[in-house]
Order: sequence, then structure tokens, then C-alpha cells
Amino acid sequence: MGIPLLHFEKNIRRNALAALALCALLLIPHGCTPPQPPAQDSDMPKITADTPVQESWEISFLVTEEGQRKSEIKAGHVAEFRTKGKTEQHLDKDVSVVFFDETGAVSSSISAEQAIMYENKDIEAIGNVVITTSNGTIIKTEYAKRSGVDRKIRSNRFVTIDRPNQTVSGYGFESDQELKHYRIFRATGKGNLKQ
Repeated sequence: MGIPLLHFEKNIRRNALAALALCALLLIPHGCTPPQPPAQDSDMPKITADTPVQESWEISFLVTEEGQRKSEIKAGHVAEFRTKGKTEQHLDKDVSVVFFDETGAVSSSISAEQAIMYENKDIEAIGNVVITTSNGTIIKTEYAKRSGVDRKIRSNRFVTIDRPNQTVSGYGFESDQELKHYRIFRATGKGNLKQ
């Protein structure tokens, strides 16, 4: 007695469908979890909030306004940080900033161990700060800040101002960028009187 042909064809179809379903299951990834990234190597540098987004060495760049040069900044190293949506450049290693007047001549310069430049054009100078003008005035302090808004230089630390025939010291000062007009707070000084 033989197997009815209709029953045999149904078994072949069922087996073929089962084989196709099995192939489909093997091709579909199991579970709904996204693929996991590879484990981070312990030797790889870790990026934190204190990690600079960019670094450069032996930099020199010119700052201009409407085609006129305003300052030239040099440093052995600069690191750029972005915090709270704002950008800061931290400079170190022989930092110097030279400021130019309207005619393009050097009006004053600042040297320091470190400096921080902000988006609003403020510049903070930190450590062995020396400010020199074209007329021979020299200001020494440990900290000074140049405001990008009013272009004034200020310090709340001990400061010494040497001018020809005059030395003034005190705690805190405020000056225009060219150091032509300045105020010194809690001052003491000495000078030579002309006869």
C-alpha cells in the first residue's frame, strides 16, 4: 500500500517552510540590544572635561580688526578648551602679546609665564608678568588682565611701575592699553626731582 501523493506533497511543503524559517532565524540577530562597542584599552587616553579639544606648539598669530592689526600673540604651547559652550585658549612657555596703535606701531607688550584668552577678547596674564611700553614704562606684577571691552589693563596684586626718574609700587592698578594714563592703589614710591 503506498502513501497518498497529496499527503507526501504536504510534508515536503511543511519541511521546506520549516527549513526557510530556520534559515531566517539564523540570519536575524538575536535580542533587541544594540551592539556593544569594544572594551576600551586601558592604554588609550581618556577624554574628560579637562582634556583640551585642540593643542598646538610654537604658535604665532595676528589679531586684526577691519584689516588693521591689533595684536600679535606668541607662545610655546596653546591648549584650547570648551566649557559650558565657551572657548578658552590656555597659553604657556614664553607667552608674549604685542599691541599695535592706530598707525601700526608697537604701543605696548606683555610677557608672562601663562595666559588665558577668552572669546570676549579678555586676556589674563599669570606669573612674572612684565608690561612694557614704547615710552620706556615697565610694569611688573604676578597677575594682570586686559579687558576686551574697554581695553584697559588691571591688576589686584602687588605691582611695580618703573618710569624714567620714577618708581611707584602698590597693590592694584588700572591703566589704558598704552599705559599713558594709569592709577595705582595703595601706592608708595620714589623719584628724582629736577632742579
